[in-house]
Amino acid sequence: MDNNTMDLSPVVKSFVAGCCSGTCSTLLFQPLDLVKTRIQIQVPLACASGRIGMVSVANAVIRQENVLALWKGLVPSLSRCAPGVGIYFSSIHFLKSKFQSDQQRALESVVIGAVARTVAVVTLIPMTVLKTRYESGLFDYKSIPRGLAHMYQTEGLRALFSGMAPTLVRDVPFSGIYLMFYTKFKKMVNERGFDQTLHPQLYFVCGLTAGSIAAVLTQPADVIKTHMQTDSKKYQRIATTILHLYQTNGLHGFFKGIVPRTLRRTLMAAMSWTLYETVSRQVGLT
Repeated sequence: MDNNTMDLSPVVKSFVAGCCSGTCSTLLFQPLDLVKTRIQIQVPLACASGRIGMVSVANAVIRQENVLALWKGLVPSLSRCAPGVGIYFSSIHFLKSKFQSDQQRALESVVIGAVARTVAVVTLIPMTVLKTRYESGLFDYKSIPRGLAHMYQTEGLRALFSGMAPTLVRDVPFSGIYLMFYTKFKKMVNERGFDQTLHPQLYFVCGLTAGSIAAVLTQPADVIKTHMQTDSKKYQRIATTILHLYQTNGLHGFFKGIVPRTLRRTLMAAMSWTLYETVSRQVGLT
């Protein structure tokens, strides 16, 4: 019994550290996610100025609602991202302790990151759907339980898991690619013998670089996911969603919202890992 407790302790600490980093980064970067969602589905207010860009959409939201409206969907975002990041980091810690070699090979990082993200995505996909709908501004759910209940009652169980495939196609490669580059860059920092006090800033730069690469490569899957989750009846299959997007907007349509998404995912991933490393040291994990 004691041995099991000792084995679980680092995983629990990883979960706590992940939740802390996920909460802070979500609070800061929620407006970018909201703007990205509205650009992708082209809600009416985004077209008010005749342009559909990050700044014009943000201005339209503030003008037609208020500044706080940029944080619409924050509660479901926190409900998804905080435990999601916690699950992700605790899974990574568990998998690394069990399967990663001392050489920290790139392929191992990709597989570990991919498996950890799959666990987090599958566990929290209903909250991801609800978060996307809150951000779109097209749904007036009064609370998380009511929103989930309304989706189930009007669209069936399928709606709660809509867009899971493109979410996996987006998040699993993102995490694998991100972790591979982050591990490589972090190893380079550690080998250069920089002052320990500079490590948080250097890790943040490592995260920014790794996140930028991963975000651009996975952008089309994010656009597909957004459409499937905001209209589960119209977009039931990936193939038909891809065809519709291509016929409507061409190849350009698969990269709508790339600027706010890249900013958010890059900054959020960098901050999450930086805070995770810091909190991990505080709780004696590393």
